[in-house]
Amino acid sequence: MKLTILTDNNVPLDSPCCGEAGFCCYLEDGDSRILLDTGFSDVCVRNAEKLGIDLRALDAVVLSHGHDDHSGGLRCLPRAAGRPRLIAHPDAFRPKRWEGGGESIGLPVSRAWLEERYELCPTAEPLFLTDRLAFLGQIPRTQPFEEEYTLGETLTDAGWQPDRMADDSALAYRGREGLTIITGCSHSGICSVVAYAKRVWGEDRIAGVIGGFHLREPGPRVQRTAEYLRDLHAKRMCPCHCTSFAARAAIHRLVPVEEAGAGTQMEIE
Repeated sequence: MKLTILTDNNVPLDSPCCGEAGFCCYLEDGDSRILLDTGFSDVCVRNAEKLGIDLRALDAVVLSHGHDDHSGGLRCLPRAAGRPRLIAHPDAFRPKRWEGGGESIGLPVSRAWLEERYELCPTAEPLFLTDRLAFLGQIPRTQPFEEEYTLGETLTDAGWQPDRMADDSALAYRGREGLTIITGCSHSGICSVVAYAKRVWGEDRIAGVIGGFHLREPGPRVQRTAEYLRDLHAKRMCPCHCTSFAARAAIHRLVPVEEAGAGTQMEIE
C-alpha cells in the first residue's frame, strides 16, 4: 500500500505542499483509491495536484469523524467520474457545534448534497474496504488511563448534548509485518484504537501507527501512552496533526518518532 499525507499541521522541509490545521491522507491499495479525511479546506486538492494525484478517481472517501478540520474539504473535492462510497460512523453526519450555541464544527455540507455525489455508507461496525484495509467503526474506550472527554456539542434525538465523539474511528491495514493503524484524531484514545484494531483483525503485531494522537500537555496520560506504544515494538511511529510538539517529544523519549506531514509518502508492505 502507498500512503500519502495530503494535509497536516506540519510540512516537512523538503515538501512542495501547503499545510493547515487539519488532516487528509490518500491511500492506494492495489486498484483501490481511498481518501481518509479531507482537511479543512481546498489544501488537500491543491497538494494532490502538486503530487500528481487525481482525486476524481477515488473509490471511497472515509471520515475518521465529523469535525470540520477532517471534513471541510468535502465541499472542495472534484466531483468523481463515478459515485464513490462515503464511509463514516452514523454520528459523523450529525450537526456539531461549540458549546453554548457556538459556531458549527461539523460537516460543511448537507446530507442531500452528499447523497448527490456519494453512496453513503454509515456504519458503527467494522467495514473491510479491501482484503487488507479495514474501517474500524465505533471504537470501545478500553484503556483506563485514556479518560473520556467531550468536545463541543452534537445534535441528538434528545436535542443538543455534549459530544463524546462516538463517531471517532480509524483505518487498519494488515501487511506482512502486522497492522499499520492510520488515525484522524484518536478522540477514542490512540491506545484504545490500537487495541480495537488488534481485535478486529485478530492480529497482535503492530507495524506502525500514523496520524493524530490528540495529545497536548505532557503528563500521566502522555507517559502511559508512550509506555503502551513502546511495548508495541512498532517499526514506524508517526504522531502528527493534533499531537503537540511537547507530546511528541515525550513519546520520542521511549519510542523513536518519525517526522511526517503534508507531502510525506510511504510504502507499507
